[in-house]
Amino acid sequence: MKKKVLCVEDNTVNMLLISRIIEAEGYELIKAEDGQIALDILEELVPDIILLDINLPGIGGLELARRFKADRNINHVPLIATTAQVLSGDRERCLDAGCDDYMPKPLDIRKLRELLRSYMNNNDA
Repeated sequence: MKKKVLCVEDNTVNMLLISRIIEAEGYELIKAEDGQIALDILEELVPDIILLDINLPGIGGLELARRFKADRNINHVPLIATTAQVLSGDRERCLDAGCDDYMPKPLDIRKLRELLRSYMNNNDA
């Protein structure tokens, strides 16, 4: 069975880039354009990893991160912040909200692949 990646991303260009990377790695991509869609999806399934845009309409990424980590069913799932917020302190805010890692935008394709492989392989242990 393919490993599942939930990507919460409202930018279609970023979603397209991420979808190409995910599919090239052989994972299944589950798309959520906003936080409410992500919450609805997570009631039905538990992905192997979550890529979370921080700047989202409606429920913001940091609030979502806190909710994900407070949920016993999914708090073990690696949560990667993907954000254009790259000012001093932004990385710490993401990690403090519960994100396990942080990828600044524009996304570095090679680094994202390495990060995905690292977390997916750790899940196999």
